Order: sequence, then structure tokens, then C-alpha cells
Amino acid sequence: MGLLFRRSKKLGRGVRLNVSGCGASVSARKGPFSVSSRGHVTIRLGKGFSFRLF
Repeated sequence: MGLLFRRSKKLGRGVRLNVSGCGASVSARKGPFSVSSRGHVTIRLGKGFSFRLF
């Protein structure tokens, strides 16, 4: 198993700055949907489950 690094910092209501070993990105959340600057769209399904579309 490899060592993973990930940090997240709140920038405002529903907006986060995410920093990991492969770079930084910004994500915005509205309700159960989250869209990142890398083009990922995620839907939260509840109780720790989510589904990533792209």
C-alpha cells in the first residue's frame, strides 16, 4: 500500500480547496451534488456512500 496525502480547507459556504499529492483543486457543493475544478461530478447517497459520474 502506498502513502496518501490529502488536505481540505473550507473557503466559504459549500466551497473547499483540496490539496493532495497530485495537485490542488476547488470543489463546490449544492445539496447532494458536488462539482470539482477537475471536472468530477459526485452525488452523495447518504451514510458514507457516494457515486461519481465523471
